Amino acid sequence: MARPNNERNDQRMSKAFIAKVIQESTSITGTAANRAAGELMAAIVKEMKKAGKFTLPSFGTFTVRKTKARKGLNPRTGEAIKVKAGKTVRFKASPTLKKSV
Repeated sequence: MARPNNERNDQRMSKAFIAKVIQESTSITGTAANRAAGELMAAIVKEMKKAGKFTLPSFGTFTVRKTKARKGLNPRTGEAIKVKAGKTVRFKASPTLKKSV
């Protein structure tokens, strides 16, 4: 199903958006900008796996948190199910980001 074309959908933060910003601000090719965006994202993920968090000054902090195993309900059948323990990523905006938005 196609999503309606509105202003919110055009402003999504994606790898392509990051690559476009890099390309426009540095005057490099689209391929090089796409590679740079991919490397940036990979470096962030690598640091989060290693240290459990990643901070971008004046932007915010991404933190890896563990979730406990819990009971849930299958919304279709109402049957009780077990949800395994896992990890999730949390983001806390910096005061600078909060002021500028």
